[in-house]
Amino acid sequence: MQKEIEITVSPNQIHDTDILIALGAEQLKVEHSRIQGHHVRKRSIDARGRKVVYRLRVIFYIDEPRSLEVFSASIKQVHDAPSVIIIGAGPAGLFAAYRCLERGLKPIVLERGKPVKERRRDLAKINREGLVNPESNYCFGEGGAGTYSDGKLYTRSNKRGDVEKVLQIFVQHGAPSDILVDARPHIGTNILPHIIEDMRHTILEFGGEILFDCRVDDILADFGQVKGVRISNGEIIKSNHVIVATGHSARDIFHLFQQKGWLIEAKPFALGVRIEHPQEIIDQAQYHCSIRPENLPPAYYSLVEQVNRRGVFSFCMCPGGIIAPCSTEDQEIVVNGWSPSKRNNPHANSGTVIQINLEDVPNSLSDPFALLHFQQAVEQQAFQMGGGNLVAPAQRMVDFVQQKVSSTLPTNSYKPGTKSVDLDEVLPSFVHQALRGALPLFGKKMKGYYTNEAILVGVESRTSSPIRIPRHKETLQHPEISGLYPCGEGAGYAGGIVSAAIDGINCVDAIP
Repeated sequence: MQKEIEITVSPNQIHDTDILIALGAEQLKVEHSRIQGHHVRKRSIDARGRKVVYRLRVIFYIDEPRSLEVFSASIKQVHDAPSVIIIGAGPAGLFAAYRCLERGLKPIVLERGKPVKERRRDLAKINREGLVNPESNYCFGEGGAGTYSDGKLYTRSNKRGDVEKVLQIFVQHGAPSDILVDARPHIGTNILPHIIEDMRHTILEFGGEILFDCRVDDILADFGQVKGVRISNGEIIKSNHVIVATGHSARDIFHLFQQKGWLIEAKPFALGVRIEHPQEIIDQAQYHCSIRPENLPPAYYSLVEQVNRRGVFSFCMCPGGIIAPCSTEDQEIVVNGWSPSKRNNPHANSGTVIQINLEDVPNSLSDPFALLHFQQAVEQQAFQMGGGNLVAPAQRMVDFVQQKVSSTLPTNSYKPGTKSVDLDEVLPSFVHQALRGALPLFGKKMKGYYTNEAILVGVESRTSSPIRIPRHKETLQHPEISGLYPCGEGAGYAGGIVSAAIDGINCVDAIP
């Protein structure tokens, strides 16, 4: 007999099997000896009270041995199978390729950037020299932006597809099994590259193809039916099914659609700054302690406020993390955050952003590029204010609210460097006004948050794509081009690693 119940334990009891079984026996009103095994199905931290506790959903095996289903994907050899072209090797593209193997289709993945190991050299140049390779950076290359974007797997996308299956595939390729249990699963940027490589090996082993340094310059169609693509070396690759999974920063794909007269449309996105605190401030606020207990991870937060009828919210919070330069072109500043698996860096950072709506930008209903051009202008202004070499404009938090240029900036994790500026000269007026109103309110919600020890680094602008590529709700194909499947974050249908992966799977499942 199996019984699933919720039990609550203190942080110092979380790894004590005897205590878990004793609590289970007590709650189930059975003899301790009758419990022959247990399995923690879900684990979350509850810090709402004065004492922080773990809440566990546990399956107890009573009078029978523990038995767990072993995940096993049914993938096929596809060397000679019908092909599907997948543009982009980010989460959407890789999981689309994996799903092709399950369906007996041959994925041909075309990635403009480099394999993940080679990609590291270009990231080093970005951090040390401020040099951006437009084909290989934090956004482009094997694994896409997700590889160097912390590896957070928390999602609310259950209605879109099988989240558990995505997590199981990650575990099958080397992710820690804890991601199947934790309420806010996280892999870490140091582990993700190895998982991505292992997924590549699976795709190749079963007959798929992955081509790197292979930018798609044209998508070929005839009489409303996709026929294939032309890549950067001039070669034409043919297929009647093309999945466009290029990510939110592949602006050239949007221009390609415009040149061909194919439907695209402006889409709201969010823009703001990265805010970084010493991690100990966040730990003290969330765990109600002076020193974080050993069995609790670095604390995270999620904050939201309404200011001037605008939502201001934290986004992609990275405990023990790093602020990274995520520009994809020269003369622009874009920042994001990531964390290693242990989240053991001394700072915590989070995007803090404001929604940019169509009505905020002139001509957005008639010009699909209106919000993208707005995004570009802010990124270019941030670059100018930073002074070059990807030095980012920055300001202390209280100074920003009080409209003072900071005389000094705190030590922070952004490697190319920061420059003290008036961020009002970087951010659009309605953005900095909403942000200025929200930060003191966040401080009332979370003790210690509103402090001049925190730094605002500009700009966080690639929260999602400012353009959507439309598709039919049922077929997931572009309304004008049969066989063309807009997919993932870049097309406007996902927001994170797991939702992008699910969308990649869904697009393959839509292929007749």
